[in-house]
Amino acid sequence: MNIHEYQARQLLRAHGIPVPPGEVATTPAEAERIAAGFGGTVVIKAQVHAGGRGKAGGVKLAGSPAEARLKAEAILGMMIKGLTVRQVLVAPAEDIASEAYVGIIVDRASKRPVFMVSREGGVDIEEVAARNPGAIRRLAVDPRFGLLSFQAYQLATALYDDLKQQRACARILQQLYAAFVAAGASLAEINPLVTNGTGEVKALDAKMNIDDNELDRRPDIAALRDTSAEPPAETLAREAGLTFIKLDGDIGNVVNGAGLAMATMDLIKYYGGEPANFLDIGGSSNPEKVVNALRIITTDPNVKVICFNIFGGITRCDDVANGIVEATRRIHIPVPLVIRLTGTNEAEALRILAGAGLSATTSMDEVVQQAVALAKNQG
Repeated sequence: MNIHEYQARQLLRAHGIPVPPGEVATTPAEAERIAAGFGGTVVIKAQVHAGGRGKAGGVKLAGSPAEARLKAEAILGMMIKGLTVRQVLVAPAEDIASEAYVGIIVDRASKRPVFMVSREGGVDIEEVAARNPGAIRRLAVDPRFGLLSFQAYQLATALYDDLKQQRACARILQQLYAAFVAAGASLAEINPLVTNGTGEVKALDAKMNIDDNELDRRPDIAALRDTSAEPPAETLAREAGLTFIKLDGDIGNVVNGAGLAMATMDLIKYYGGEPANFLDIGGSSNPEKVVNALRIITTDPNVKVICFNIFGGITRCDDVANGIVEATRRIHIPVPLVIRLTGTNEAEALRILAGAGLSATTSMDEVVQQAVALAKNQG
């Protein structure tokens, strides 16, 4: 789950990290009022779950409340990477002397949280890694002990030469790790971590991604979800209890089991196609899941064909077939369906489909080849 910058700033502030004040506005008039309260120059920042806001024109300075209103009016409603900006953060502009990057990410290879710090802040860390990988210092943290004081200080010395700033940075790093763990995050970063004209170290920006598996035991964090900032298909899938990930291709997939879903996408690529999604209906035999799966996939205008690949074990093929037939009755499916059903109650499933004028194969290769050919024929 992604959260907005203003929400991440609140979580960091709650753990003692020095974060400048800021308030959220949903209208230009609110932005003007907030700017008047702060006085001086303010920054207006789009709040969307997407990077590159500055490059897209979603971050602007305003020297007066009236200008803040105009800048907010320009940002609100704009599209950034397909997402509509519905709110902006208004915060006092800082006198920046230096910018650094600090972040934590769960590293699957080491099975530990890994700190990454760099003196090159204010830009995407991916750009730094590609251009100058030596500029990034990394440290894997033992989750049994957390970030120890000497480790925090070692990272801080990679960012600052001034002793006072090193100590302030080390303290912030330990506070960031505490916030990371408390929120059940998979990523937490401050970019940039700045020093101002008086030498203070502050977190000027914040980003956190939350591990979905942590949300059940952290209802306060789960409450931060903004469904209006998510692709509608992902919201529908979560509410329906389905695992769904949007991809860039044109072949929609409905599969039972994550392993089979991955194999199906690999086979689509092998035969020259591009998968449009990962959608796992799981081991349930509830036909309603199939209806919901088709409802979700058909919201994607890029999908040219929908491929069912079901290997029935716990999942019964006849229930999936009933779900397919019911979906064709209840919702408009504007693209062809190709179906592979094999396993539990396979014969009954084929009979159900035939009664609705549909057919299916038992071959995984065959159904994928059909899907790829249909997608290509539609241009």
